[in-house]
Amino acid sequence: MGLKVAYLSDEAIERDAQTLLADYAQVRGIASKAPIPIDDIIEKHLKIGIEFDDTHRLFNVPRSGIGFDSDILGAIFFDQKRIVIDENLDPDTNPAKEGRYRYTAAHEVGHWQLHRSLFAKDPAQISLLETQAAPSVVCRSSTAKERIEFQADFYASCLLMPRKLVLAAWDHAFPDRKQRVLQPATPIDHPFVEIDRICCSSSGSYFTGDDDVVLEHFARPFAEEFLVSPIAMRIRLEKLRLLHRTVPLQRLLSDGS
Repeated sequence: MGLKVAYLSDEAIERDAQTLLADYAQVRGIASKAPIPIDDIIEKHLKIGIEFDDTHRLFNVPRSGIGFDSDILGAIFFDQKRIVIDENLDPDTNPAKEGRYRYTAAHEVGHWQLHRSLFAKDPAQISLLETQAAPSVVCRSSTAKERIEFQADFYASCLLMPRKLVLAAWDHAFPDRKQRVLQPATPIDHPFVEIDRICCSSSGSYFTGDDDVVLEHFARPFAEEFLVSPIAMRIRLEKLRLLHRTVPLQRLLSDGS
């Protein structure tokens, strides 16, 4: 069972990520811009080491799933100030995994910022880290999200895709500054700009995908700018209410009143 953590509001988590970015920018004498230099923040600002290893061998957990892909993506050792990322995510050997590597690294920063004091107060938990058992802070792709993992995920999103920078990128891409919504199956009056359900791939061919596929295709240019996966960017844009898969009911009710 994972470690129980207290509720934290999205605003509190985002505020902590913004503070970390501001502190880093001030110390380095630079302005924050995309893509966020996550390695520099971890290694030079937080003074935490990053290394790659076979995480399944490290924690003695057999690989499973399609193609025996890694399920344990990363882990953080608070007492040792050390982050271990699965070797399959090494962007030097797997450039296509760079977005996932960056998100995993930022996820571990979320644990460091939000949860390390909890482990410091519990010697038993520190012992688990020292013996390289699989504590609750290990990032596993197949595990249902517990609160501690959700908080670290949201922290990673705020850190790699800061609200202010995403809004600026959106305004640059869309001078009308209007929110976008996936084209409704049934026509309906609304104030948003619609996204066509038919997409054009990089090869020039057209296709119709499910909602996530179409929205991630739309989010891809922003994902490339911030060096994150289209999935992560799609979720962030939805969270910021810039992108909608359906016309928000609350907006329809307010327009009709």
